[in-house]
Amino acid sequence: MVENSTIENSTVDIHTIEIRNLDRDNLTRAYGLDSQRLLPWAALNAPFEGAWCVLRSGDESTPHAHHEYEIFIALTGTAELDVDGTRHDFVAGDVVRLPPGCTHKVVNDTPGDFEYYGIWWDAEMSEGFLARHGQAPETTR
Repeated sequence: MVENSTIENSTVDIHTIEIRNLDRDNLTRAYGLDSQRLLPWAALNAPFEGAWCVLRSGDESTPHAHHEYEIFIALTGTAELDVDGTRHDFVAGDVVRLPPGCTHKVVNDTPGDFEYYGIWWDAEMSEGFLARHGQAPETTR
């Protein structure tokens, strides 16, 4: 038996996977690096957003802070992660958790590209996800 779910006036077979390919020829320049955002993606109903990030040799991402929680997953190469003015080695295989409000940037002083995946989320994204699934978020007293 095949189960189906209706999302935005279309029927989606919940047993069908969808693979989204990285389009290296059409990365978007933002925050001082090249990236491909996870959204929009009609088939994906997730409580987070994300981006594949490519930091070219000699580049550094734009320092910024935000209210979302965030993790970075280092995929290829070596770089340094500057968090609130303190630098940390950041190499392929590392995963870092960035708390909301910290100022951060990635610095690539190596001869090769550095690639990582960033995932971020906040309470509003989580609440929206729960609402789409007919569940009310729990409230604290």
